[in-house]
Amino acid sequence: MRTLCKPAGLPVFPPHDDAGGDCVLARLLAEEPGRAELPWPAGFEGGLAHRLDTSTSGALAVADDLAELEALRDRFARKALLKTYVLRAARDVPWDEHVVEVALAHDRRRKGRMVAQRGASTAHRGRWIPARTELTRIAGDLWRAEMRTGVMHQIRLHCAFVGLPLLGDRLYGGGPTPPDAPPGVTFFLHHVGLQGEGIATSPVPAPSWASTTVTGA
Repeated sequence: MRTLCKPAGLPVFPPHDDAGGDCVLARLLAEEPGRAELPWPAGFEGGLAHRLDTSTSGALAVADDLAELEALRDRFARKALLKTYVLRAARDVPWDEHVVEVALAHDRRRKGRMVAQRGASTAHRGRWIPARTELTRIAGDLWRAEMRTGVMHQIRLHCAFVGLPLLGDRLYGGGPTPPDAPPGVTFFLHHVGLQGEGIATSPVPAPSWASTTVTGA
């Protein structure tokens, strides 16, 4: 397994409206064209074992072969991998630690958006997916988020649910992106890395907006 450090602003896979657009996969295959010859499962082309939002920077685990990808997918499915992120929040709260354990589902009316289960009658589409995020303040508006589940937009929505929307995350109440945000950053979220059952991603550089050094999981 190798680790790539994804820059903010670069999608993992080609944009829907531009199949030949710049992305992590295109750069990986340009560097290692032999990867394109392997029969990777759909959604895991090139050996990319998971995804990050376009604005999210940080560690991406990449399998070297089909057996390694299968082993990584099994660990993800069994929630055996601890994933650590760092983020900047748009608001403050009176606490420094919190565990959010709230199921998530797709928004019934808005594609590409998730909703949190506030009650039995919360409008949603599809099934509710269990999700748990542990939040710890690092300093000021800088927070660490750890999770073993991996639901779409989990950290973004869980943070918003408890009053800590990510800075710049308009979709979930984080307001506009600050004018001094680094290139590619829409909202402030960085994947430090993952580990579990004897495997771990290699360390990746902390983003410039994280003034406090953050160690990997």
